[in-house]
Amino acid sequence: QVQVVESGGGLVQAGGSLRLSCTLSGRVWTTKAMGWFRQVPGKEREFVASIRWIDTSTIYADSVKGRFTISRDNAKLTLYLQMNSLKPDDTAVYYCTAATLTAVGGPAESNYNSWVQGTQVTVSS
Repeated sequence: QVQVVESGGGLVQAGGSLRLSCTLSGRVWTTKAMGWFRQVPGKEREFVASIRWIDTSTIYADSVKGRFTISRDNAKLTLYLQMNSLKPDDTAVYYCTAATLTAVGGPAESNYNSWVQGTQVTVSS
């Protein structure tokens, strides 16, 4: 099983930037894709971005395209989400997740099987 630990959330003003990190441990060689999701209280969790391990191909939600970048550092076993031009609507708890059974990635939560508690990102206006 793959374990993931998040870091990097916080408070930022609108227009600012934050970078989230997610470090892997355990059976990391079984990782096939990773993703970021976010959730606002009272709403369903929504997809943000994903990356396939084998070819680093990425998928983004329309709401973050052009502002957020998902990337990985194999040597550090770390996934990143660089968030630029942040808006108050980006305020949410952000979740890092890993997929070890399928390399599809993308917005379906069923494609992922390792989740963490999440980190709060707050964007003030």
